[in-house]
Amino acid sequence: MEEFKNNENNIGTVKISDEVISVIAGIAASEIKGVFEVSQGVASGITQIFTNKKNPSKAVKVEVEEDRATIEISVGVQYGINIPDVLAQVQENVKNTVEALTGLNVSAVNILVQSIVLPKTNGEQSQE
Repeated sequence: MEEFKNNENNIGTVKISDEVISVIAGIAASEIKGVFEVSQGVASGITQIFTNKKNPSKAVKVEVEEDRATIEISVGVQYGINIPDVLAQVQENVKNTVEALTGLNVSAVNILVQSIVLPKTNGEQSQE
């Protein structure tokens, strides 16, 4: 958990949990065109079936040391995109968004592509 101290007014501290940073990073990753989903893995996928809720933080791991964060994200991408270009956009958007909203320095955004989503003929998506 990251802690910030306001030295000017000295009225207390502000703490940002790793879970909040994970949610911010997951939302930032999903904003990029070509990223179909922030993958949650098998266990989270089963939980989602029963609860009918997606949690973007489950696919994101955050390590915070002092004022630097390392973020790992698992994603699914759409078939036919240029994966390196899209993932570079994801890395940049996640880094900029987390830094802007939390004040942390992001030292790395590591991405694992876990699935490719194929378009179906009737407009739905099929995950491979």
